[in-house]
Amino acid sequence: MTRYLTVALLIASLGLTACTRPDRFGGGNDGAGGSGIGTTGLGDVNDPSSPAYFAQAIGDRVLFQVDQSTLSSQAMQVLDGQAQWLMTNSDYLAIIEGHADEQGTREYNLALGARRANAVREYLISRGVPASRLQTISYGKERPIAVCSDEACYSQNRRAVTVISVASLG
Repeated sequence: MTRYLTVALLIASLGLTACTRPDRFGGGNDGAGGSGIGTTGLGDVNDPSSPAYFAQAIGDRVLFQVDQSTLSSQAMQVLDGQAQWLMTNSDYLAIIEGHADEQGTREYNLALGARRANAVREYLISRGVPASRLQTISYGKERPIAVCSDEACYSQNRRAVTVISVASLG
């Protein structure tokens, strides 16, 4: 019995050791076997065709005023960059998340988040991005990025976020 326990512990420790080595697939130290995806799954920030570049350099979110789904001129500038990136990188889909601050009812904020996501979607379509590559979802006030009962938090939570998806089009 002791022999079996020893063998089982040895196998378990070897298995755990293998899981912690970032180069276990023979690639560099990006944790993805040299595929260039990296440990975050978003790619390299310096690669203009990566979702990480999209989020960092282009900008993945736009902000809204209280109870509004109208795009500001600053939001339109960000969305122009998003549209250009999406047109250049046609292998990706985009999921547009609509969000709201914690003020108001759950139902109201879900509807407001949907209006915000749709405003972004319609703008991207007007800039040439095919509608078939854009999906929307509303989270209302359910996924805040800043939590406090203060305007500093509210303003960050009134947003639409464009999430790049590597899902296939077919």
